[in-house]
Amino acid sequence: MKLDVFLSPLPPGGYQLVMSLFLIVGLLVGRTVYQGVRNRRQAGKRLLILGTSPLARRVVEEIGRRPDLGWVIVDVVEDTEKLDIAIEKTRPGRIVVGLGGRPQLPVGLLLESRARGILVEGAVETYERLTGKLALEALPAGSVVFSDDFQPAGVRLALTRQLSLWLGALGLFVCLPLLAVIALAIKLDSRGPVFFLQERIGRRGRTFTLVKFRTMHPVEGTQSEWERDNCDRITRLGWWLRRYRLDELPQLVNVLRGEMNLVGPRPHPVTNFAVLAQAARGLHEEAIPYYSLRCAVRPGITGWAQVRYRYANSLEEEMEKVRYDLYYVKHISLWLDVRILFETAKAVFTGQGLGRPAVVTTRGENADRLEAA
Repeated sequence: MKLDVFLSPLPPGGYQLVMSLFLIVGLLVGRTVYQGVRNRRQAGKRLLILGTSPLARRVVEEIGRRPDLGWVIVDVVEDTEKLDIAIEKTRPGRIVVGLGGRPQLPVGLLLESRARGILVEGAVETYERLTGKLALEALPAGSVVFSDDFQPAGVRLALTRQLSLWLGALGLFVCLPLLAVIALAIKLDSRGPVFFLQERIGRRGRTFTLVKFRTMHPVEGTQSEWERDNCDRITRLGWWLRRYRLDELPQLVNVLRGEMNLVGPRPHPVTNFAVLAQAARGLHEEAIPYYSLRCAVRPGITGWAQVRYRYANSLEEEMEKVRYDLYYVKHISLWLDVRILFETAKAVFTGQGLGRPAVVTTRGENADRLEAA
């Protein structure tokens, strides 16, 4: 039987959609095979830690929690003058440099080690690889300001945008009946509008109107930021919609309008952005380094921080989410988007939510989550 018999029923544009889906599946399978081979090659690596800075200690702790990596710490050297002895004694496969303060770096010895086939990297890179987040407080300002790491290549942005457009259009078409049912249920369940509208900060600091299903009873006046002060306002239907993230579905319209992607850092309300920007500039007692770099990409319905962390309930937790957000900005790719979408779908279909359970933050009459990712 000829192939065109099978493809003939496809509507206009259907061929491109099928090819895009095949491409995504192919990339997913290829990346999985590559990652498996890479992990096997890295198994059994012997690490020598140079330095005892707080970041170096966190690297040691993370390796202790990840026995599946097969990494073994053969020594921790604090005195750089004893590094040559430690190298000869332990024969490491990798040297992780985590010196605190401003000690003299043994450049010559480290270069000799690299020439002998020993991998040499900073504790910042090791921590990033182990945790999937950035050690913001350990990043030199110059290495961020003058680096291209947080200016994603146009090809990567184009690929992730195409993925969002295709899947967003397909998702909106498939979910139209469900959207109608939810809208009717909201009107029958409680007084108030069907949709929640709020001004959010998007790519490059531009504002846009985010659309969600309303999940709380309307109230006049300014309310607390945190859900612990507003949980009595969540409607019966709202609890169910939040659990399965169905209140987020109208944001597919934001995706098709070009204001959002399916995956990206969660857009912050305009009212909260000023406070967080001040924290990023060190004008707040709890600083959030490099916060503004989140705006280098389009915000998303879901994101790396969503699947790796929880809702932020304080500036301290917000900083933790920014670590994941900036990891995504630095490593944005079609593969990473596909991975996040798979993990999101798994969490939604099981009803277990995204990330670790935590308090949801809210604001004002149309109280909403303060999500960094």
